[in-house]
Amino acid sequence: YMITKEEWSLWLGILLMPLGMLFDLLDGKVARWRKCSSLLGQELDSLADLISFGVAPAVCGFVVGMRTFADTIILSIFITCGIARLARYNASVASLPKDSSGKISYYEGTPIPTTLSIVAVIAYLFKVGQIDDNLPGGSVELSPNIKLHPVVLLYALSGIAMVSKTLKIPKI
Repeated sequence: YMITKEEWSLWLGILLMPLGMLFDLLDGKVARWRKCSSLLGQELDSLADLISFGVAPAVCGFVVGMRTFADTIILSIFITCGIARLARYNASVASLPKDSSGKISYYEGTPIPTTLSIVAVIAYLFKVGQIDDNLPGGSVELSPNIKLHPVVLLYALSGIAMVSKTLKIPKI
């Protein structure tokens, strides 16, 4: 999209992210149904989650105009929070309380798929033409050489929520 400005390419990218969530849900259900899991499968699932719900939403933000130095730092921190959230989950999943089917009862911090809410906001902004130079809040000059688009703070908040140890989200 950044090169061609063909809207369908950005819409395709936006629509593929929820599809990633569908496949994430299905692979967990299939593993529990088959009563078959492995450490390799768990790690591959986390890698797929990081790409679908960490890297892809950050790239989407970059594509729609969050491209200042400060924006890219925040988008990078967002991805790093996704990595930390998934690593903590993988390291602690064995010790978390589980129900009779083997599912954990709560998440520490928000699950990484919740980042799709940011993608929904970006889809809306794209639909109404509030991207690139028209991002909500414009840009704020933090110093003579550093600008920030306030909308990128959604990524910062999401990253903080993902790595929170005090935030406990019941697993449905």
